[in-house]
Amino acid sequence: MLIQFEEYLTFENIYLWVNFAVLPFWLLLIIIPNSKITQFFVNSVIMPLILGVVYAYIIYQAFLLDDPVSDIFKLYLNLDNLYTIFATESFLLVFWIHFVALNLFLASWISRDAFKYNIPRKLTGISLIIVYFTGPIGLILYWLFRTFYAKRFSLHD
Repeated sequence: MLIQFEEYLTFENIYLWVNFAVLPFWLLLIIIPNSKITQFFVNSVIMPLILGVVYAYIIYQAFLLDDPVSDIFKLYLNLDNLYTIFATESFLLVFWIHFVALNLFLASWISRDAFKYNIPRKLTGISLIIVYFTGPIGLILYWLFRTFYAKRFSLHD
């Protein structure tokens, strides 16, 4: 049974499962951001732990597939190296999970911070939706809302 499960865990299936698995967490943040359920599932270590295990499994599979794991350090040297690394399915998936995890973490922070400053849920929801697609732009939008509602300009918290 374990072998069948491992055969099911193709990179394509992992990609699909990760994308579908994070959607309930995003919906919790948008619809009921301050509930105990959201606090337990989204603002805890549960989702980063799950994504971390998936991340480690993909790196393990990259070793088994003899993917050039040491080439990951070359991605900082030039754009061609980044392109080469992203051409490897395992590394592309690792970076996608990295992106998904960081965006979810950012959304969780925005949700808690918006509650602290009494920012309306509709505005927070708009920011969260934009963070889902383009993290930094959603953060900038949220920061503008926060500056208006907190009635102070601050570059740090």
